[in-house]
Amino acid sequence: MKIRIASAGHAAFAITMLALGVVVLLKGYTPFWTGVPKAMPAREALAVVTGIVSVACGAGLLFERAATAASRVLLAWLALWFLAFRLPLVVREPASSGNWWACGEIAVMMAGAWVLFAWFATDADRQRLRLVTGDRGVRIARVLYGLGIIPFGIAHFTFLARSLAVVPHWLPWPLAWAYATGSAFIVAGLAVATGILARPAAALSALQMGLFTLIVWVPHVVAGPDTEQWLEFVDSWVLTVAAWVVADSWLSSPRA
Repeated sequence: MKIRIASAGHAAFAITMLALGVVVLLKGYTPFWTGVPKAMPAREALAVVTGIVSVACGAGLLFERAATAASRVLLAWLALWFLAFRLPLVVREPASSGNWWACGEIAVMMAGAWVLFAWFATDADRQRLRLVTGDRGVRIARVLYGLGIIPFGIAHFTFLARSLAVVPHWLPWPLAWAYATGSAFIVAGLAVATGILARPAAALSALQMGLFTLIVWVPHVVAGPDTEQWLEFVDSWVLTVAAWVVADSWLSSPRA
């Protein structure tokens, strides 16, 4: 099979989904594939299926003949996960910013998968699914991404103590950093969702996530993380690569 890389973000996203699936198969649910009730029947079987889907789709995204199917299946699986395990949290407790954060995580990942699906859709797909593929599909993915990162910004204010706790000690004015990063997510989300200065907003929000991963969580990983810190690092990296794909969506489509 011929390897097909549409962008650096595409490669990072695919490899990350593959690795995430391996972790699920070895360790069970990860910080991203979460929300499954402990009392749910066949819970462990679902973890195995999820790991297989993640590995297969991550690997498939790297190959020309498999990328279309892989992006379609991954987008569908993410959408099902959102509907089954994240949206009910908001329905039950709509005032919880943590629940909106959880929905935002899946929305950002769906946006990355949707960009790839829109890019790799076959000509037949574009005829049958013209509302969600091609340039129109990319625009929908961008809006979804913008809406998804707004809860990240809001959580910086509603969970201010936690936000302050992760600001590196060598940075001055931790309160200012917490407010600035929260505000940046909200402004970037609104910009991408509305299309106003959307391209720089998407690029800068992806950069912000990447810097957050590098500055906050990588030092913990190097120092020997506890379980929570390791999961936070994985979560932050997964969101970063999805944001990277969305930022790459302003590049020319590989099918153009």
